[in-house]
Amino acid sequence: MSDAAEMTALAGEFVLGLLDGAERRAAEVRLTRDPAFREAVGAWQRHFSALDATIAPVTPSPALWERLAAATGSAPRPKPAPQQPGMAARLWEAIGFWRPFGLAGAFASLVLAVLFTQAALKGPEPPSLVAVLSAPDGRAAAIVNAYADGTVQLVPIDRVTVPEGRILEVWTLQSRERGPVSVGRMDRARTLRLNLKGLSPAEVGHLFEITIEPPGGSPTGRPTGPVLMKGLAATSL
Repeated sequence: MSDAAEMTALAGEFVLGLLDGAERRAAEVRLTRDPAFREAVGAWQRHFSALDATIAPVTPSPALWERLAAATGSAPRPKPAPQQPGMAARLWEAIGFWRPFGLAGAFASLVLAVLFTQAALKGPEPPSLVAVLSAPDGRAAAIVNAYADGTVQLVPIDRVTVPEGRILEVWTLQSRERGPVSVGRMDRARTLRLNLKGLSPAEVGHLFEITIEPPGGSPTGRPTGPVLMKGLAATSL
């Protein structure tokens, strides 16, 4: 995938608040120095602002602020002046509202796949295949984008807690005869280019999943830890 497409993906993660620590600080510095990155961030912001009218405002409960204050040892948040919540906050609150219902996972997957494949990553190399990886509770947690040039990229869309002393390992299953094959490892959820060297190009129906494994990866060459999320590749929306 081109540098421009990777920059667009990074800008999207920045706007949605998916970057932490050093990555976020680096993006903030880049925002002040890189006009192309600044334009990409602005494009994301304009795109998401168009969703404002489609998502009903949700006001966090006082109990939420009390729990946050207790956890951080800070004073309770003062009552804010009435205002429209930001798009991202309303989007995630709305998804949270849908989760108790049977179609939560499918609906969230559809919404997020559209956002990330049609709008966010639209550019010179749109993905030809997309796999939405869902957590056991139905949350859409990551997207795998496969491109015509053979590049395959994992894009997290939800925060993932990695236990201390463990890593995340990404697998693909192209045939039951061969079994699952490791295509990437990371110490935290982040955008990652997957290595499908020696495998056939990603096709509709190929399975992708992420498991928790020991440092250095699975000792058996097969998934050994719990499955955090999984999904099948489908034609891009």
